Amino acid sequence: MSSAADVSPIRRLAGRVAKFHAVGLIGTGVQLAALVVFKSLLGLNYMLATALAVELAVLHNFFWHERWTWGERNRQSPGMGRLLARLLRFNLTTGLVSIVSNLVLMRLFVGTLHLHYLAANVLTIATASLANFLMSELFVFRGQRH
Repeated sequence: MSSAADVSPIRRLAGRVAKFHAVGLIGTGVQLAALVVFKSLLGLNYMLATALAVELAVLHNFFWHERWTWGERNRQSPGMGRLLARLLRFNLTTGLVSIVSNLVLMRLFVGTLHLHYLAANVLTIATASLANFLMSELFVFRGQRH
C-alpha cells in the first residue's frame, strides 16, 4: 500500500479532477432540482430561479470539495475563520463564474433561442466546468501542496 507522498503529482491532480466532476454531477442534480422548485413550483422568473439554484449548487459543491476533493490539503479542521475565508474565495471565483455564465447563457438559450429552461441549464453548467476547476485548484483550495 502506498502513502499519499508516494503518489505522483499528476495522479493526485487526476484524482482531484475526477472528484471535482463527481461532485459537479451531484451539484448539477441539486441545481436542476432547485431550478424546478423555484421556476415550476414557486413560479419565479427563470433568471431569478437560475441565480438561486446556482448559488444553492455552489454551496453544496463547496462543502463536498472542502471535505473530499481537496480534503488532503485540509487534513486538520481549518477553523471557522479559514473555512469562511475559503467559502468567500469559492463564491467570489467559482460562484461568480457560475452565476454570471448561467445567467448570460440562460438569457441566450431561453430568452432568445427559446430552449426549455432545463435543457438550457444543462448546457450552461457545462460551459464553466474547466474554469471552475482551475480557480478552485489554484486559488480557493491552494493549501499546502504535497
